[in-house]
Amino acid sequence: MTGPTTRRGKIVVTTPPPTPNGPLHVGHLSGPYVAADIAARALRAAGADVLTMTGLDGHQNYVLAKAEALGRPVDETLRDYSGQIRTALAKARVEYDVFLDPAEDADYRDAVRRHVAELFADAGENAEETVLHRCPDCGRTMHHAYVAGLCGTCGAGAAGGACEACMAYNTSGTLRDARSTCCDAVPEEFTARVPVLRLEDHRDALTRTWAMAETHPRVTDLVRRLLADGLPAVPVAYPSDWGIELDVHLDGLRLDVWVEMAFGYLYKIAKALDPSVHTLADCVEAWNGVDELWHFHGVDNTFYYSVLIPAVFAAAGVKPGVLRGLAVNEFYRLDGLKFSTSRNHAVWALDILDDQDPGDVRLFLAQDRPDRYESDFTHDAFKTGAPSAEADLERARCALRPSGFDPALATRLLLPMREDPRAAELLALITGTSSGDAS
Repeated sequence: MTGPTTRRGKIVVTTPPPTPNGPLHVGHLSGPYVAADIAARALRAAGADVLTMTGLDGHQNYVLAKAEALGRPVDETLRDYSGQIRTALAKARVEYDVFLDPAEDADYRDAVRRHVAELFADAGENAEETVLHRCPDCGRTMHHAYVAGLCGTCGAGAAGGACEACMAYNTSGTLRDARSTCCDAVPEEFTARVPVLRLEDHRDALTRTWAMAETHPRVTDLVRRLLADGLPAVPVAYPSDWGIELDVHLDGLRLDVWVEMAFGYLYKIAKALDPSVHTLADCVEAWNGVDELWHFHGVDNTFYYSVLIPAVFAAAGVKPGVLRGLAVNEFYRLDGLKFSTSRNHAVWALDILDDQDPGDVRLFLAQDRPDRYESDFTHDAFKTGAPSAEADLERARCALRPSGFDPALATRLLLPMREDPRAAELLALITGTSSGDAS
């Protein structure tokens, strides 16, 4: 990050609001949450004026799907998991200046409805006839958690929205072999009038944003593909059963949760800077006082933080240069497999924080963080307080590649294990005693 002594404006640091469809696990902590907290503390220690924000992503339809799977009332499920998430963040010493809970903030919900109407100039009159898909058995619109299939770009298993494997944007119409997750039915087409955000309309502003921001190599890969293949159109709202309801004349539409998140950042950060803001123009004016915006997030959210949210900001009129960078982490694995709330394959954050000193947990996760490549949490490594030799060797190999090149890191990792032939081989590349020729 840029040295704060050369800048006078506010630095905003965000992390994705956790979805309260389960508790936080160590994979969550190892990614954006502890990392962003460390970065914010370091910035403040250097004299920067920092504002941090996260919240709860309660309007994801994954919340309703989880409640139905458990056979519990959705409000009860939302409340219980929200409380566990808040407690885990507090125990991990992860602090925020702005914490948004949409379920408890009526002012926020009203502001989002108001700003959507402002931005889309009466979305009801300007909505487009859009082909969507629904479950023929129960009639649910198939989006996000309600649809699953194969990514139309890479073929990996995916739900609606961003593909976790290649970050491409998927809808029920672009997924291959799509089926509803509610009834396991093949989708049927229907047409609805919904407001649509055409990202191609903001190509110039997005291109300037990407050119001015520090990004992860995977972000660059996604941007290259989108610029070549074309930026998608994203429905702003759906006829659905979960999320913020828009004006009644929009016939029961509920705001897309990721579009909502963009408006949430626009409004809540502006409100923290100027409590008098009301209109969208007021929010944009308040954002003029932000010098740098840094999003910390997992690679699975790359499309939203690098494309969709900046497009909403551009449509609202926020200056392109405000986004200074994206700190993106890869997936953290547990004994070789991705942490998964749905499969109960996880080390739960509250369990480890109750048993261990939070400072020790933060130190280990900072050291073992899956930044530019996936890393693997093991109980043995955590007990010793350091990653395994295999993990350090893999990190050293990655640090010697052009993408994320960091020979200082590689050297520090390898020197303590120089007697290991595998480390010696890598050190020989650094000392120049080996050409690295595989032949």
